[in-house]
Amino acid sequence: MTTNRLEAFSDGVLAIIITIMVLDLKVPIGDDLMSLKPYLPKFLNYLFSFIYVGIYWNNHHHLFQAIEKVNGGILWSNLHLLFWLSLLPVSTGWMGENFHSRFPVVFYGFVLLMSSLAFMLIEKTAIKQEGKESIIGKSVSQNLKEKGSSIGYILGIVLAFIQPEFGIVVYGIIALIWLIPDRRIEKSMK
Repeated sequence: MTTNRLEAFSDGVLAIIITIMVLDLKVPIGDDLMSLKPYLPKFLNYLFSFIYVGIYWNNHHHLFQAIEKVNGGILWSNLHLLFWLSLLPVSTGWMGENFHSRFPVVFYGFVLLMSSLAFMLIEKTAIKQEGKESIIGKSVSQNLKEKGSSIGYILGIVLAFIQPEFGIVVYGIIALIWLIPDRRIEKSMK
């Protein structure tokens, strides 16, 4: 099977995730700029999570440009990723309401960690199916950025137990690193 249906399904799920997150934002009470102040933490957390969904959508798109055929393993590993990403609205809302509290920030980091591991599982499953000499095999064999991110999420979770804001800073640094799209696949396809 080609990747078209899987990509369309994944795009739909990611669009729903963003929709759920934005529906959690409330209209400010009042008509001046100070009316926005109580909503600022929740809005910034929404923006943070929106960026993360965008990063996953971008890298998912690039990944599936290099995958020739989809098998059951790839389908299930993709569903595994979508499961963890579908928890972003809950973790976003909880952390947005309680960004100074340990457990919401830890839970947010845990969702990011599991999403990261799930993405690496898709890569590994695709390499197993298509071979190490395939485009995907050559493109993502050196996944230092992914492994580093997972280690960073663990660090962020540990730091969030000490001081929640430290965890948020680590999650933000990882997001900044991923704002520059992964070019390995594009290079391999030339």
